[in-house]
Amino acid sequence: MADLNAIFKAYDVRGLYPEQIDADAARAIGAAFAKFVSGESDRVVVARDMRPAGPELVAAFTEGVNSQGIDVTDMGMASTDMMYYAAGTTGCPGAVFTASHNPAQYNGIKMCLAEAKPIGEETGLAQIKADAQAFLDNPPAAADAPGSRDEAEMLSGFADHVRSFVDTAKLSPLKIVADTANGMGGLVAPAVFEGLPFDVEIMYGELDGTFPNHPADPIQPENQADLQARVLETGADVGLAFDGDADRVFLVDEKAQLLSGSLTTAIVAHGMLAKNPGSTVIHNLICSKAVPEVVAEGGGTAVRTKVGHSFIKAVMAETGAIFGGEHSGHYYFADNWRADSGLIASLVVLEQLSEAGVPLSELRKPFERYSASGEINTKVDDPKATIEKVAESYGDASVDRLDGLTVDYGDWWFNLRPSNTEPLLRLNLEAASPEEVEARVAEVTGRF
Repeated sequence: MADLNAIFKAYDVRGLYPEQIDADAARAIGAAFAKFVSGESDRVVVARDMRPAGPELVAAFTEGVNSQGIDVTDMGMASTDMMYYAAGTTGCPGAVFTASHNPAQYNGIKMCLAEAKPIGEETGLAQIKADAQAFLDNPPAAADAPGSRDEAEMLSGFADHVRSFVDTAKLSPLKIVADTANGMGGLVAPAVFEGLPFDVEIMYGELDGTFPNHPADPIQPENQADLQARVLETGADVGLAFDGDADRVFLVDEKAQLLSGSLTTAIVAHGMLAKNPGSTVIHNLICSKAVPEVVAEGGGTAVRTKVGHSFIKAVMAETGAIFGGEHSGHYYFADNWRADSGLIASLVVLEQLSEAGVPLSELRKPFERYSASGEINTKVDDPKATIEKVAESYGDASVDRLDGLTVDYGDWWFNLRPSNTEPLLRLNLEAASPEEVEARVAEVTGRF
């Protein structure tokens, strides 16, 4: 029997198939999800990525949902942001079977309420887990009027929606290489780019959840090596690297140099503020200081949040923010039901590139102001005790505890956060130069 404690995470469900997540677990989770949303809707939209177990798990999940008298609209294969689009346009809760950037042996479920409102551990996921466990222990009797299942095509509407974020008349004939890593980008990217004045080459566009070319995890630089090489070979203007469920993107310039999530956040924020003067922009606390600086220079208000999409979306709702960005490559848009989309972010950058008439290596320069360590993970016996030990060493700095420990000396800063799931500390540090970053990382980690 599935161990639900092992597969329910802070924001989603994820585990090894079939050892941790199987049809029985999917059926019970479907019934629990239907029970949770039954007061809000009599229908849910369901989708899956390209992993081989997807059809079996979706079928079982659908049975569970139907057992509670709730109807299912099956979208078939979709990216996660396409599922958010469906939840936004239909006004129904949604679920997509995906393990995002995880290796082939994993599967999982991302769930949301109507209008793509997030479901996290504290906003329903714990209740769904408890009810799913109850259904596993005592399978529910079918409802007097079981729900039905139908199918719907959402791709064309989703592509139109993504394109609506830019003025397509301003786009230039750029050459783009998109590495979709055999993930869902292979379905959605061609649909979005169709009809635009770009010359687009899709790398590894075949939908194959065994990931035969490289892992669909673009935050790891080694997984962008093929894209970098192809950008140079073809003389492309931009490279795009998508993760497995295509909700995240990382960019590469024409010189094959990577753009960090913070740098892309700053560029997108600049573009969004140009169209929405005076707006609020959200950034998480491990983003570069360049992000709030760019927002202020653009006449906007920058608001700093914890790491994680449920926090970003909640603060966007509270503040009416137009855009939110995370260093991890998630970019959130108010007009996308505050949900994240790598494709929308890509188009916003491509629009700016078209208008500026300069290479991406030039466009990026004003936004690139500091050097960063990237996220450094260290195994420690007691993460909380280690954080307190480090905090004692930096009593003369500006310190806050919004999310872990942030220590700020003005010209350099770091954040130290414990992992939610492992005995790890995550360090992000920024300073004026690579040399200072290296020295400060050695100093901080030397105090663990």
